[in-house]
Amino acid sequence: MSLQDKRFPISRREFDAVIFDLDGVITDTAALHFKAWKQLFDDYLEHEAPTSAPRQPFSDDDYRRYVDGLPRVDGVETFLASRGIELERGTPDDPPERVSVWGLAQRKNRLFLALLATEGATVFPSSVDIVHAMQSSGFATAVVTSSQNRAEVLDTVGLGDLFSVHVDGLDALELGLAGKPDPAPFLEAARRLDVDPARAVVVEDAISGVEAGHRGGFGLVVGVDRGDGADALLRNGADFVVRDLAALEIVPLERTDGD
Repeated sequence: MSLQDKRFPISRREFDAVIFDLDGVITDTAALHFKAWKQLFDDYLEHEAPTSAPRQPFSDDDYRRYVDGLPRVDGVETFLASRGIELERGTPDDPPERVSVWGLAQRKNRLFLALLATEGATVFPSSVDIVHAMQSSGFATAVVTSSQNRAEVLDTVGLGDLFSVHVDGLDALELGLAGKPDPAPFLEAARRLDVDPARAVVVEDAISGVEAGHRGGFGLVVGVDRGDGADALLRNGADFVVRDLAALEIVPLERTDGD
């Protein structure tokens, strides 16, 4: 049986909640993020980086290794470190024009929002279907994302009311939560859902995300292979990997006699 044909049960008797990542799990926005990151870093490397820094363009591999799933400011810092560049970190108030880690992070956000406005975003229909099915089956649900643009992205695709519980980049900044692969955002979502992490499922497509779910002691970590590869997701904390959430099989609570 191939991976795409196999079914993976998630039982309501074993779990009370399911926590979903956004980009790459619910919305197909990875391409927009990659374009924004590439434009940011290629321009920076050409015009502002130290002359000693390697000039090779930002690549798909760079995206997966250094920025995917991380808070924006951490992605900037991690990628620059891979090129031997150290910038002043600055503060969240830095304008996009400032050459600091936070300044570059603000530039990336401006580029992403421009792309979102001009190109829009799409969703993975099977993912939306599984969220609705889980909610109908009694699972509590939440979305966790490093993005500070959760509301804008979900509103763009008409899913602004899909999740009543969320932890996003703005929440993390306000609460001082460390970003993935630290489990803090997922643990905060579990707290808001009033559920024991051991009774909750994490669904993630990024290596940093499955690692966060594993480190947080969640009862099940589902990896979604959108490009990192199943092996990498399994090595970093996924209990199993699917190519599409349609492979998940919801097992509802059995009705008791007399119901």
